[in-house]
Amino acid sequence: MLEELRRFAADDRAIEGLPIRLVIALVVGVATMSVMLNMLSGAQGLVVSELDVRPSPDVVEPGDHELELTVVDDDGDPVEGATVIVKDGSAEVDGVATATSGGDGVATVTVDARTRANQETGTLSIDLKPPSDGRFVDRRANTDILVVSG
Repeated sequence: MLEELRRFAADDRAIEGLPIRLVIALVVGVATMSVMLNMLSGAQGLVVSELDVRPSPDVVEPGDHELELTVVDDDGDPVEGATVIVKDGSAEVDGVATATSGGDGVATVTVDARTRANQETGTLSIDLKPPSDGRFVDRRANTDILVVSG
């Protein structure tokens, strides 16, 4: 055994002395690692940003109100082309109010908000449809608008 180790240490043939299966495994492993690293370096194109809405005002009394809804990304930057939908939550509006955010990220809607019978407060729900370019998603709940009676 000791003699075999000495012969192996003195062998200067490099890869020529390795068994063919080990050579094939090495080549396949390097190729696979190359493909995986290429996939990881291209992963930044798959990154998407979560959208949120910043309503102004975010607390209203029952009645007609013009709401400015600013659509922002994870960094707080305005997002153009998102569709904003304001609808009933625990408070009510007639139908559904929709608007598309402009270059400044602001979408303006007019709603006639009201609380339900025997209710002093309620909320209006805001949904978002991200722009169609695929860089944005809206998976988390958005800020609601609080409706407070007198």
